[in-house]
Amino acid sequence: MSTAPAFDPKPVLALLPNLPGVYRMLGEGGVVLYVGKANDLKKRVSSYFQKSDLSPRIKLMVAQIVGIETTVVRSESEAFLLENNLIKALNPRYNILFRDDKSYPYIMLSGHRIARLAFFRGALDRVNQYFGPFPSGFAVRETMQLLQKVFRLRTCEDSVFQNRSRPCLLYQIKRCTGPCVNLIGEADYRDDVRKAVMFLQGKDSELLAELDARMRELAATFEYERAAVLRDQISSLNKIREKQFVSSNTSQLDADVVACVARDGLVCVNLVMVRGGRHLGDKSFFPANADEYGPADAVEAFLLQHYLERSIPQQIIVAELPDAVTMQALLSEQAGRKVYVNTNTIGERRVWLEMATKNAEIALGQRLGMQATQAVRLEALQDCLGLGNGIQRIECFDISHTMGEATVASCVIYDRLAMQPGEYRRYNISGITPGDDFAAMRDVLTRRYQKLAEGEGVLPDLVLIDGGLGQVGIALEVMAEVGLSSLPIVGVAKGEERKPGLETLIIPQQQKTLQLPTDHPGLHLIQQIRDEAHRFAISGHRHKRAKARVSSSLEDIPGVGPKRRQRLLTHFGGIKGVQQAGVDALSQVEGISPQLAEQIYRALH
Repeated sequence: MSTAPAFDPKPVLALLPNLPGVYRMLGEGGVVLYVGKANDLKKRVSSYFQKSDLSPRIKLMVAQIVGIETTVVRSESEAFLLENNLIKALNPRYNILFRDDKSYPYIMLSGHRIARLAFFRGALDRVNQYFGPFPSGFAVRETMQLLQKVFRLRTCEDSVFQNRSRPCLLYQIKRCTGPCVNLIGEADYRDDVRKAVMFLQGKDSELLAELDARMRELAATFEYERAAVLRDQISSLNKIREKQFVSSNTSQLDADVVACVARDGLVCVNLVMVRGGRHLGDKSFFPANADEYGPADAVEAFLLQHYLERSIPQQIIVAELPDAVTMQALLSEQAGRKVYVNTNTIGERRVWLEMATKNAEIALGQRLGMQATQAVRLEALQDCLGLGNGIQRIECFDISHTMGEATVASCVIYDRLAMQPGEYRRYNISGITPGDDFAAMRDVLTRRYQKLAEGEGVLPDLVLIDGGLGQVGIALEVMAEVGLSSLPIVGVAKGEERKPGLETLIIPQQQKTLQLPTDHPGLHLIQQIRDEAHRFAISGHRHKRAKARVSSSLEDIPGVGPKRRQRLLTHFGGIKGVQQAGVDALSQVEGISPQLAEQIYRALH
């Protein structure tokens, strides 16, 4: 068997300029192994082939190089941006990768005449006011509950707000002032909104002083009930301050505190968010391909990847960076204003950094503990299946439908001792006899493994099928058809009365079945993966079914064509709003006569 000649870098290196840019190390088939930036492309790329003290990881990467591509840019800042755009787009296996594709949540105060308080995630606009970002949905909801308790702003959808004839439960439990039925004047409501904005902007001291002065005025004129309301607001705000403010000296400060801890081949970066002087919470990140990265390099990669398409606070506090000056210039350019990268952590900033570091240590310890448990489970599964220690990546499939309606198949991935939600896939199944699980399984496996057999993606070490002999037989046929007959398959047949712990494992390649003890770690791993596939399939099925039923519920009404249907859904914000609307409200929509409104109302109730 002939071997490919070793890569000769000299012709490439001879032509590289001494200019800033980005380089891409290519492996077999043009696969990008690594993306890097350089202030001097010639010096940086040459160093890979001249140094003898490269880390084992980089040595392994260099041994796989078959080509080098470069892009010259105007500045090092531009190289930073291009490097991280390429890292996110190409996912090279030797770059540290922070996967955090979800947008961060905000609190929104809508631009309506009667402003609505809402949870928001997505692109920001200039119509509404946004406060955040918050590190998690929980932090947003917790703050919203506090705002409801203190300022009693409305949170209901427009379709509900516009069609109320009496106040809802939130009014009864003193979480809303009932603006929907005019139980509070517009001017008073706008004043409550103004106070909520002051609170969210960190102007608590001003707000408390204003409330205290007003309370005293009301008490002086014997309006004790109104004064008591303000007294309760002041008390609640003081409790919130004690809980959330990080320091009495940081009013209105916006800062992110970033700390990193590395241990046992695992890296954890903890992000603490402070907005308006208020500690909003923290979030821990575990990057991929980070085995040989030190904390400073990991923090640099995090800052670049995290803030590439996100808003940047006025200050970022870190322990150390390879080049803090360049990072500050880059982030300032990205934000369009001055951003301070603070590595001189003294006083209260040191306390914040110690807090973030402690968070990272705790999260890292928890992750290592979980990995140890997962490693035990995986080893037990390998032993009981008799497949050696080659099982690392597992794919599991499940089918979900209701009497054949809205059939959806799920594929979930277990790899690197954890579920990998970013790699999950759902498949809408059509063109089969409704309720035919065998045909559905054939469809999803064919679509999945035809592509993998052609080299599009990573093959698993084991395929789990949630089903009995019939589904396993289908899986064997499909694998034979696509040329993957050697891929191990295990069926997970439900036990008597579908009780957990009574599952039977079907191992067709060994022509045997296996029933593990209920406390077997390998069985626990299979149940974990199977249950996740089941959950993912059901959620996809429910969404598809609800969408189909929403469309059909309006489509079945005579006289409601595509244009009228669209007007109704737009006007009321969705099918729920249409269902909750009365005849009078329906007749206000363009093209809907009172007679048709009556017809729509009867059809939906």
